[in-house]
Amino acid sequence: MLVAELMTADVVTVDHEAMLDDAVERLVGNGVGSVVVVKSGYPSGIITESDALETALRSGRALSAIPVEQVSHSPIVTTAPDATVQRVARQMADEDVKKVPVVDDLDLVGIVTHSDIVWHLSDIEDEATRLDQVRDRWESRRGI
Repeated sequence: MLVAELMTADVVTVDHEAMLDDAVERLVGNGVGSVVVVKSGYPSGIITESDALETALRSGRALSAIPVEQVSHSPIVTTAPDATVQRVARQMADEDVKKVPVVDDLDLVGIVTHSDIVWHLSDIEDEATRLDQVRDRWESRRGI
């Protein structure tokens, strides 16, 4: 299964020059767990709900006074729409991230999350089983 088959195409973004209150407004307004920080349309960071809450608690400053670039995680881990789900899942585990923006050349085209992969796990397992069966048939034909 490819990332393009399970990614969310509607990515909630915030400009890299925005303040944290803008990011929080987008989180709450869109009912999402993260916003992708973009610079010239390309992902430069990511802010999660937890990041925003922790910053609000610890800083004691108004969210409108905190630049998103001070809060966002970067460098950001990205993947391509034609990457396999197995590859991006391994990348998520290796990098200890749960959300990965999907880029096609320089265009942000989606986001894939740990939850997306979990929700599609049975489809991924079915595909792996079908591929194993095809491989077994080819091997039996070749006498391997």
